[in-house]
Amino acid sequence: MIHNISYRTFVYGTEDEEKVTESLSYLFENPLPEKTVNEDHFDDDIIILSQKFDKKADIKKFIKFLNDTLSDEDKQTISDELERRVDEKGNLFLRFDKQCAYLEHLKLTTTGNAIHVRIKIASYPVSKENAIKVAKEKIFNFL
Repeated sequence: MIHNISYRTFVYGTEDEEKVTESLSYLFENPLPEKTVNEDHFDDDIIILSQKFDKKADIKKFIKFLNDTLSDEDKQTISDELERRVDEKGNLFLRFDKQCAYLEHLKLTTTGNAIHVRIKIASYPVSKENAIKVAKEKIFNFL
């Protein structure tokens, strides 16, 4: 049903990397992010934390977490926006508020200062329509 789940988030100069990692720990059990350092326009460091999960147990835990933890409002948002959140390759894109995750509250956001999550949905043949069908029928209990 799902090939893999990956995330990416940025740690800006005004943020504490340890706190951002704690935010990740709320969403993912035992995250071990890969760390990349880039510079912004002002030559300040921006740390990029990313990781990909492809083990079934990790994927199941995350999907259960989403199904159990998302608010009814956020579930409705995903349902309403599913067509826009899935691409032609079967990737479902979600963004979660970093500050809320640090406070152990799961909240969708539309801002860039977020934990960006990509869920690669397994469907055959690969298409947006088939990925949406799989998401509705087999992955999320709220669609």
